[in-house]
Amino acid sequence: MEHSRDGSTVVLSGTLDVRCTAVLRGLVYDALAEGHATVVVDLSGVESIDMTTAKLLAVASRSARRQGRQIVLRGCPSGVRRLLHLSHLRGLLALEPARRRDAPV
Repeated sequence: MEHSRDGSTVVLSGTLDVRCTAVLRGLVYDALAEGHATVVVDLSGVESIDMTTAKLLAVASRSARRQGRQIVLRGCPSGVRRLLHLSHLRGLLALEPARRRDAPV
C-alpha cells in the first residue's frame, strides 16, 4: 500500500490487506482527531482490498458518526464496491457517487 494525506483526504493505492491495517487505522483516525467534519478516503488507485481493511473502514465510519462526523469513500473500484455489498458493510460506509466517464472534469 502506498499512501499520502492532504488535509482531510487520505489517498491510498495498491493492495489493501491485513499488513497495512495499522498504518491505515493511524491515517484515518489521525484525520478524525484533527477535527475534520468529513474525512475522505480516496480509493481510486486501489487494486484490491480484503475483509480486514473493509471492516476497519466500517468501524472507523461508525466511530466518526458517533462524533457527528463522517468518512466518505471516493473512487471505489467495482471490486471494492462488490466486496462491500457482499459483506453487508456497504450500509455502514458512505460512498461518493461514481463519476461517469463522459462527464466533464
